[in-house]
Amino acid sequence: MVTRFRLRLYLLALLIISGFGVLTLRLYRVQIKEHQEFVDKLPGMKYETVRIPGIRGEIKDRTGLVLAENLANFEVRFDLKAIVEDYKKNHGAPPKRTWTRYRRGQPIEEEETDIVAIVEKTVFPGLADLGLLEDYNANQLRVHYRSTGGIVPYTYRRDLSFEDFATFAEHNLGLPGVTVTATGRRHYVYDALACHILGYVNLPDIEQVPLEKRQEFDYYVGDDYGVHGVEKTMDHYLQGVPGKRELKKDEKGKFIGEESYEPPKPGADVYLTIDAKIQEIAEKSLRKVGRAAAVVIDPNSGDVLAMASVPSFNPNVFIPSVSIEDWKRYTEDKTSPMFNRAISPAAPGSTYKIPISLAGGLTDSFTKRFECAGGKQYGKHFMKCWCAGKGYTHGSPTVGDAIKYSCNGFFYRYANDVGIRNILTMCNLLGLGRTTGIKITGEQPGNAPGPEWMRMQGLVWTEAYTAMTGIGQGFVEATPLQMASVAATVSNGGKVYQPRIVKKVMRRDGEIVWEEPAVPRHDLTKEGLTTEEVETVKRGMWKVVNESGGTAGRAASDITVISGKTGTAQTGILNQPTNAWFICFAPYDNPELAVCVFVENGNSGGGAASPIAKNIIEETIAMRKGQHEVNLTKLEPAEGNFDRIMSVSFEGEGVVIASAEDPDAVDVGDFVPASLRQRSSQPESGAAKPSIRRGADAEGSVSNQNTDNRRKFRPLKWLGIRR
Repeated sequence: MVTRFRLRLYLLALLIISGFGVLTLRLYRVQIKEHQEFVDKLPGMKYETVRIPGIRGEIKDRTGLVLAENLANFEVRFDLKAIVEDYKKNHGAPPKRTWTRYRRGQPIEEEETDIVAIVEKTVFPGLADLGLLEDYNANQLRVHYRSTGGIVPYTYRRDLSFEDFATFAEHNLGLPGVTVTATGRRHYVYDALACHILGYVNLPDIEQVPLEKRQEFDYYVGDDYGVHGVEKTMDHYLQGVPGKRELKKDEKGKFIGEESYEPPKPGADVYLTIDAKIQEIAEKSLRKVGRAAAVVIDPNSGDVLAMASVPSFNPNVFIPSVSIEDWKRYTEDKTSPMFNRAISPAAPGSTYKIPISLAGGLTDSFTKRFECAGGKQYGKHFMKCWCAGKGYTHGSPTVGDAIKYSCNGFFYRYANDVGIRNILTMCNLLGLGRTTGIKITGEQPGNAPGPEWMRMQGLVWTEAYTAMTGIGQGFVEATPLQMASVAATVSNGGKVYQPRIVKKVMRRDGEIVWEEPAVPRHDLTKEGLTTEEVETVKRGMWKVVNESGGTAGRAASDITVISGKTGTAQTGILNQPTNAWFICFAPYDNPELAVCVFVENGNSGGGAASPIAKNIIEETIAMRKGQHEVNLTKLEPAEGNFDRIMSVSFEGEGVVIASAEDPDAVDVGDFVPASLRQRSSQPESGAAKPSIRRGADAEGSVSNQNTDNRRKFRPLKWLGIRR
C-alpha cells in the first residue's frame, strides 16, 4: 500500500516538474527567443531614429587662439507630424487651405493641411504661458511642412537663453511635439575681426541633402554649412561626424524612452596662418580711411599674417540667421562692407613698375638707361610723365633710380624695350593675372593683358598698350594680395612663394589631416635673373623711402628699415579720380614682413597709403620685441565713407580730407582720352545669401577700376587700334 502511494507521489512530482519545464521552455521562447517578433506585433509600437548634427570644428590663428567657436544654444523645435496626429485625436479632421503652385508657368490650385492654424491653436497658447512665444515666419513654416511632410523637425526658435531652457524644462505643459534641444551655435569671438577671412555659416538646407541620405533617418536634422570665407573653403573638414538617437514610441504614438544613442563627434580644427594680433593692428590702422585693404605676408614662407578690408561686418549677426534689417543694412550700403578688397583687383598704378623692372632681367634692357623727356609720343598723343609741367625731367636714370623717382617716361621706353612677351613671362612667374589659389572665397585673378587677350576683345595690341602696362595702367589689374606677394619676392631675393592662409587642419586627438607646406613656386634667380638684378630692384625700393627725391619719404622709420614702392592709379571716375597703393617690406636685411596697402579714393600712394603700411610694420615689430602690447578685443564693424583721402598720419593732424573745392581732388590727368575714362560700377559683395530672419509678414595714365571684370571696349584711333 505504501509502495503504491509512493509511486503515485513520484508520478505526480514528475508531472509537476515536467509541466514547469514545459512552461519554462515556453517562457524562454516567448520572452527571449521570439521577443522581437511579439514586440513587433504590438499595435503602434515602433522605433524612430533621429540624426544629431555633428559638432563643427573651431577656427584658430597660427598661435592656436580661437577665432570661431561653438557655444551652447537652445532651440524650440516642433515635431509637426506628431502635432497633426494629436490634433486629429482631440479635434477631428485638420483644417485645410488652398495654395497656388506653378507648373510650366501655369497656376495650379492645390489643397493642403493648414499647419499654421493647427500650430497656433494647439501649441502657441502653451508657449505663451511659458513666455516663449515670439513672432515667426508663417510662410516659412508652411513651406517646411509642405517639403518635408512633417518628418523633419521645424525649428521655431534658435535663441533661447539658459534661463528660458530651464523654464521650459521645469514647467513643460506636455505640449505635443514640442521639444527644447541643446545644440552648438557658431560664435565669432572677436566680432568683426578677420570677418572677410572667416566668413560665416548658414542654417541647414534640407533641400541640399540627397533624398537617400534623408531616408536613413526618421528625423533628419542637418548641419550648418559654410557659405563664405574659410568657413566655406574648409567646410568639409570643419563638419563634424553626426550622431544618432533611436527613440521608442508606444501604441499611442508617444515617446516612451530612448533605445540607443551615438553621440556626435567634432570636426577637425582649422589653423590659419594669420596672427590675430597683427590682424588687429592692420584693421585698426585701416580705420583711418573709409575704403581700403591691407595684406601682410611673411616673405620667408608666403604665410598671410594679416588680411584686412574696410569697411567690415560682424559675422555674428548672421548666426543663427540674419534679420532682414541687418541684411539690407549690409547689402544696401554703397561702401560694400561685405566686399573683400584684399583679393579684388584694381589698376595697381606704379607699384606695377616692380614686376616690369624684374622683367627687364630677362633681356639686356635691365642695364640700359632710358630718358624721361617728360613723357613719350605715341601716334598723335603725348603720354606724359608726372613731372611734366613742373619745370624738370628725370634725365636718363638707371632702373634703380627710375623706381625711386617713379619715372613714367623711363618705364614707357623700358617696357617697350623689354617687350610684352617678356613682361607676361614675368607676370606669370609672379602669379599676376591669375588667382593665387589661397583658400578663401571671392578671390579674383586680376588681369595681365597682352596681344592674345586683346585679340579676344576684337582689338589689336600696340606699343602704346605695352607702355601703359609698364606703369600699371590701361587694362592691368592686380589684387593687394598679389602685390604683397610681389614685395615679398623682391625682399627675399627672388623666391615666389604660394600665398597661404590655412596652415593645417588637425583633429582634437592631434592627428593632422591636412597641411600645406611652404614651398616656393619659382626662384627668379633660376628663371633668367641674376642675384644682382633682384638686389638692384630691392635697392631701388629702399631709395623710394630712404633717399631724398623718393616718392615715399613719409614711410621712413626710426625703428626699422622700410623699403617700398608707391602707386597712384587713376580711375577715370569723376568722384574717385585716383586710388592709392603702397607695397613695402622690412627690415631690409633678413626681412620679416611684406605689406601692401590699397586706399580707394586716395590722393597718392605716398600720402594716403604709405603711412598706414608704416604704422602696421612699426607696431608689429614693436610687438614682437615686447615694446608694444596688443590686447585683443571685440571689434565693432568699420564704417565706410567716400571721402577723398589726401594724406594720413598717426599723430598730429590725423587724416586730411579734400574739400569739394580742392582742384587736386578731381585731377584726372589730361593726357588720357575720354574713351578710357569709363566709369565702373561698385561690385556686389559676392557673398552667398544667408538665412534671413523675418517678422511675421599722378603716377600713371588712366585706367578702369574694373573690379567686377565687366569691360567696355572702344576703338582708340590714337593708339593705332583697329578692329
